[in-house]
Amino acid sequence: MITVALAKGALLKDSVGRFAAAGLDFSAVLDPKNRQLMVPSTCGTARALLVRNADVPVYVAYGQAQLGVVGFDVLQEHQLPVAQLLDLGFGGCRMSVAVKASSGYQRAADLPAHCRIASKFTRCAETYFQALDLPVELIHLAGSVELGPITGMSEAIVDLVATGRTLAENGLVAIEDLFQSTARLVGHPISLRLDGGALQEIVDRLALASTAGLASSN
Repeated sequence: MITVALAKGALLKDSVGRFAAAGLDFSAVLDPKNRQLMVPSTCGTARALLVRNADVPVYVAYGQAQLGVVGFDVLQEHQLPVAQLLDLGFGGCRMSVAVKASSGYQRAADLPAHCRIASKFTRCAETYFQALDLPVELIHLAGSVELGPITGMSEAIVDLVATGRTLAENGLVAIEDLFQSTARLVGHPISLRLDGGALQEIVDRLALASTAGLASSN
């Protein structure tokens, strides 16, 4: 049986819709009364694991799921050995450097050396500021990183930005983007290598469904 790791939260509904278009119905995971973390598809040939976004590549890397859907931001942050198969085209956002709107900073390079940067994505932030040759002190936060600049704990933050509304409501502004992020289909490399055709068929169907989804949104 094929196991697919699906992320709870913002990506779930579109992930279920995309798999439905590819012939796998995992709609039971959308039922608010459902408390199961492992849900079979209606056709019985596959099952979904319902996990946190950051855990999707972990389950895939260790072979407990052959396929998974996860944000590109998570892949960049955790750098786990999974195969990136498709850009599914939904869940779009960007990883950005943001500061207080009143700070006067126009770009990341304007930040002072050795300033503090708060982020959930410290690996992405470290890589970015190293490329700028700007030494900074990174502070890992698990919750609302916007409080870093508001309280004065940090000069800036590195975080995901979708509409920018949360930043604006907290007096912050994005000044530079690290990269764009969308939902990606990932696979377990060994399972893909040993695949008798069933996994590739799902990947091909998802590719067609993703192409149709992108065409309809344009």
